[in-house]
Amino acid sequence: MLPIRDDNPTFHRAFVTIALIVINLGVFAFVQARPGPAVVVLPDGREAGIDAEVKFTLQHAAIPCELTQARPLELDEVQSLVRGSSTTCDASDGDPLFGGKAVWLSALNSLFLHGGWFHVVLNMWFLWIFGNNIEDHLGPVKYAAFYVLCGLLALSAHVVLQPDSSVPVVGASGAVAGVMGAYLIWFPSAPIRTLALVFVLRIRAIWWLSIWFVMQFFTGQDSGIAWAAHVGGFVVGAAIAIAVRQIRPLCRWAWREPYRRRAFDRWDLSGGTGASEPPRFGRRTW
Repeated sequence: MLPIRDDNPTFHRAFVTIALIVINLGVFAFVQARPGPAVVVLPDGREAGIDAEVKFTLQHAAIPCELTQARPLELDEVQSLVRGSSTTCDASDGDPLFGGKAVWLSALNSLFLHGGWFHVVLNMWFLWIFGNNIEDHLGPVKYAAFYVLCGLLALSAHVVLQPDSSVPVVGASGAVAGVMGAYLIWFPSAPIRTLALVFVLRIRAIWWLSIWFVMQFFTGQDSGIAWAAHVGGFVVGAAIAIAVRQIRPLCRWAWREPYRRRAFDRWDLSGGTGASEPPRFGRRTW
């Protein structure tokens, strides 16, 4: 099932959502290296051949082993990874291959790196559909912070389950999953127009997103998909959304006008803004 759009009007233009889409597409198209020959300088000063895409990913992407041990991968660990071993996190007091790598910054970098065109386009499509309503309620600054927080905690969920993995983790999927989790809580009845084979169906968000969430647990172990990051991001986004919806001072701080004035009406059963009545000022933007 492929979501086409949601029938859920917004009031404000989703500038941050659009900016995130442009940045992610731009980074993949113009910054990330493509497969091809490259050279890496070994710790002893010798040069060795390496694939340019692999080199870029090892230099900039988050790697669970590096995060748990607060150090870049050593040469022998990289060699084991290239030979096909995914759990080579075994420090031997050797020299790192990329000693200048900012390990903690790589966690943020990974939110903007992707493994292929299908990966980045699918993530951005989901963000386009579900992100505008979350930004509409939170406003650009809090929405951007929410997006990054969900992405970082999603990565943390993956690292907790695979702390010794030396496989790089890339993609905005965890952050986008957080947006989807919040959407489930705030707009459970919003219709999602979905392409199923040759039919276009209108499925309530609560069912569409619940099905997506459950499907993550059936992801194949050899698929190369960090399913734990998807689940972690979704749970974090949903938890934050529940807290905002239930805690009155938090809601007054998090939601912007005019939504905060309607925040404690009865839960919306028809989709839309999360208030008892759809806003009369509303129009669909972006």
